[in-house]
Amino acid sequence: MAGSPNHKLDEEGLGGRVVRFQSYLHGGTSSLLSTLPTLIVFPVYKTVFRQQIHNNPVHLAVAQLYKEGPVKLYRGVVPPLLMRTLNGTLLFGLQDTLLHQLSTSSHNIISTSARPALAGFGAGIVEAMVFTPFERVQNVLQNGQNDRQLPTLKNVLVRLKSQELALGYYRAFLPITARNALGSSLYFGLKGPVCAVVAGQGHSPMISSFISGTLTSMAISLALYPLSVLVANMQAQVGGEGKGVMAGWRTLWTSRQRSVALLYRGGSLVILRSCITWGIATAVYDCQQKRSG
Repeated sequence: MAGSPNHKLDEEGLGGRVVRFQSYLHGGTSSLLSTLPTLIVFPVYKTVFRQQIHNNPVHLAVAQLYKEGPVKLYRGVVPPLLMRTLNGTLLFGLQDTLLHQLSTSSHNIISTSARPALAGFGAGIVEAMVFTPFERVQNVLQNGQNDRQLPTLKNVLVRLKSQELALGYYRAFLPITARNALGSSLYFGLKGPVCAVVAGQGHSPMISSFISGTLTSMAISLALYPLSVLVANMQAQVGGEGKGVMAGWRTLWTSRQRSVALLYRGGSLVILRSCITWGIATAVYDCQQKRSG
């Protein structure tokens, strides 16, 4: 019967699934729209990567890329473009799904304010499992020392496939999981409160979301930047015996002369990238969610 309790429950279940699907769709759309800025700032990202790997000041990293020429400047851009779109779809959608499960649980002892962060933590773990191979391929392609040995994307894929997962596609999986889980937890836990504070200053909802995404991602990027440097150095090389996380960290710390300033070389450019990509993605996603709600 149309008015029966079971029918109402079915409608609520269907409506909930539609809302969850919209979160995945909106996450993918917001990230797709931020792929244009990703293309624009990719040379900036590649400059940061070279600083992370070779410990060069910015002018030497730029000179290195200039010497390689414009053809190789965008070598390695395909993985981050794919990652950006798929990442937003999974991250926003899965976080919303997990948040819904936490909010509707009958045995929920987690406070309402902590649920977005906890859902983000879970989404970040899944994100690491899915996208570590993308990041691995990207870092191999961006390392100029691999150009002769592995000149094409196909060469890279075949070489990594021939290795064990822990040395091939999933090298540096643990630091990536730690970085993504902590980063997603902080992002989803902070962006709402920060947006509310900014909106309280009289800004429009979209501007508030943009500023919230920018400030939140900026703080997260800087806090977790050492993990990104560690991942880049662990993943840039192909072949040989893979070092563990602690051995990799000791090697990195020694190569940076035990200096925090040298460890953060290139960190200022990360701020620029975060401001553009996550600011846009947050604003577009929040806008779509409010319209569909």
